[in-house]
Amino acid sequence: MPDSVTSRSSAAVKRPAPVPPRKTKAVKRAEAKIAKARARTMQRRREALSMAGVAAAVVALIVGLVLWIGNTSQPADPTAAGTTPDATTAATFPPLPEGADPALSTKPAATAGTGTVTELKTTTLVEGTGPAVRSGQSINVNYVGVTYTDGKEFDSSWSRSKPFSFTVGAGKVIPGWDQGLLGVKVGSRVQLDIPADLAYGENPSGGQPAGTLRFIVDVLAAD
Repeated sequence: MPDSVTSRSSAAVKRPAPVPPRKTKAVKRAEAKIAKARARTMQRRREALSMAGVAAAVVALIVGLVLWIGNTSQPADPTAAGTTPDATTAATFPPLPEGADPALSTKPAATAGTGTVTELKTTTLVEGTGPAVRSGQSINVNYVGVTYTDGKEFDSSWSRSKPFSFTVGAGKVIPGWDQGLLGVKVGSRVQLDIPADLAYGENPSGGQPAGTLRFIVDVLAAD
């Protein structure tokens, strides 16, 4: 009895695993056709999705172009609800004080002088209505500077579209300015004829103009 059990157990262990049946050529051809069909279907889906994306992009571009043309064909209305004019575009040069003579909005013509200037001379061309300039105040001015003998312009705040600021009496400008603008009312336009000793001298260095100078100065503000 024990021998027969051992014999049957050994036979069961040594039995080979079943071998799956081989595919026939017909089956292989059928599977290949199915695989190709699936590949073609996936390719068509990808092409369809790609074309749909292109079409959507073209439509969006056309809509955006139409909207842009519509917006640019109509001028903006700064008084429309929810909009206000831009303060930077509303500002004009020069910034004139309230009640100033309109002449100060135009660059003056500075010409050559005649004769010899031996002392500082301040001539009022347009008299303003503001307070008089005092020493120690910071003032804003527009100016044109020319050489007295030939009227050749060497400097101008107008060419920079920006007023010039300085503190009167602080020695930051030529003495002719520190002295000649004292007492000038805000809103005034004055002509300063300045001898060389109150300007840059007869032989200045650094490219400054020599000799007697003439400035036309507009006083725009004083603090």
